[in-house]
Formats: sequence, C-alpha cells, structure tokens
Amino acid sequence: GRFLAVRFGNVLGSSGSVVTTFRRQIERGGPVTVTHPEMTRFFMTPEEAAQLVLEAAALGGTGELLLLDMGQPVKILDLAEQMIRLAGFEPYADIPIVFTAPRPGEKLVEELALAEEPAVQTIHPKIRSCRLSGPGGREIESALGRLAQLQRNGDEAGSRRLLFELVAQSAPAHGALAEAPRERAAAAAPAPAAAAPVLRLAPDPAAGS
Repeated sequence: GRFLAVRFGNVLGSSGSVVTTFRRQIERGGPVTVTHPEMTRFFMTPEEAAQLVLEAAALGGTGELLLLDMGQPVKILDLAEQMIRLAGFEPYADIPIVFTAPRPGEKLVEELALAEEPAVQTIHPKIRSCRLSGPGGREIESALGRLAQLQRNGDEAGSRRLLFELVAQSAPAHGALAEAPRERAAAAAPAPAAAAPVLRLAPDPAAGS
C-alpha cells in the first residue's frame, strides 16, 4: 500500500477553530482571548482544504509529505479585532481583548515545513512535496503487528514506548515531535496556586494620530 501524508494549517469553521471560539466570546460580550499579540497561523476554507487534499492524494507517492499552499499567515490579534468590528462593536471599547499565556509547546509562528524537510514544487501550483524520513512500509507493517500483540497482552506502557520509538525515527532531533514527552509532562504538571497575571491591551492614543 501507499503511505503518504498531507500537511496544512487551520480550516476555518472546523471543530476547535479559533473563529468559532471568537464568535462565541463576542456573542457573550467578551472578553475575546488571544494567546499572544504576535501569534500567527495559516488558514484556509473547508472547500479549499477538501479539494487540495483530494488532489494531493492523487499526486503523491509512497513516503511523500505533501504541503499545501496556505498563502500568507494571519495574525490572530488582527483576526480577533476584525471579527469584533464585523459584529458591530469596537475592539477594547465594547469588547475587551485579553492575552493569555501560550500553552507548553505552543509556537507563536506556525511552520508547515522544517529546515530538515526541503520541499520541491509538484505539477500542482499549490502543492509541494518532500520525502519523508523514517521507517518504510515493511517496517511499519512489522511495527503494527508488534503493536497489536502488545495491545492483546494489555501492555499499555510497551505500546507507548513503541509508538514513541517510531515517532523518534521520523522526527528531527529538535522538532515538535521530539518534544512530545516533555510537553506532555509539562501539560500534566499541577497548576500553580496563584493565577498568572493577565495582560490587557488598551488602545494606543498615539496610534490614531
């Protein structure tokens, strides 16, 4: 069989979409929560995502990572301000915007490709391709067999170790996947007794002059 992956950013209106969250917060009268004033993300419509995923599947071969062209990244703060204005309110004056701290492992700038993943253009103008490193088809099939046996034996710890071994073979040493165990431990750590201070953005009087 073929093993390939398609990587893209956020789909507008999907489950957990920031647009849905902002809309709900605006309807409640705020505040609208933004993780960081400089955070950016890529966005595309559901129609674009579905069409490009289908076309990528037709183009791709075994071991390929296909990257969809997401256009220019969008600053989340700009998106929040625009949605507030479209709802008929003024940011900060009518609907406050509150900044929260990034979660463990959360990046300010979204990366669709790492430096270790040089991509080349395909015949499709919005799809690039790079070769996936890591285990091949037979190795994956063998690992799946071992994983199934571990599950039948009820060995959850062994199953997790095997999965992390497979991920480590495919992830750059300093990439996001290599940080997964540490991030999970940080996320599971107990919250501090005192709440972290919340930054609030106020309009800059000089900005309008």
